[in-house]
Amino acid sequence: MAKRIGSSMRKTRYKLKKHYRSRGKLSLSRYFQEFAQGDKVNLIINSSVVTGRFYPRFHGLTGTVTGVMKGACYEVVINDKNKQKTFYIHPIHLSK
Repeated sequence: MAKRIGSSMRKTRYKLKKHYRSRGKLSLSRYFQEFAQGDKVNLIINSSVVTGRFYPRFHGLTGTVTGVMKGACYEVVINDKNKQKTFYIHPIHLSK
């Protein structure tokens, strides 16, 4: 069996690419946005911020905020086929 070459961010060249109008400085309102418990959120990776990222396979999915804050991150639960998975995600990678 061959060894897999590359890191966890391989094959994400086009998936994590930003729109040309959203490039540049980060908006602080997006960085410090707050969510309540039970809010539905979209998981969208902001490629310019490394902290609080999740595995790119889940990019574009929708989850539910279950825990308010763990440090600077939120606890988000998604359904992956027939399993529930829990992530701790920074709010820059979340949108309502």
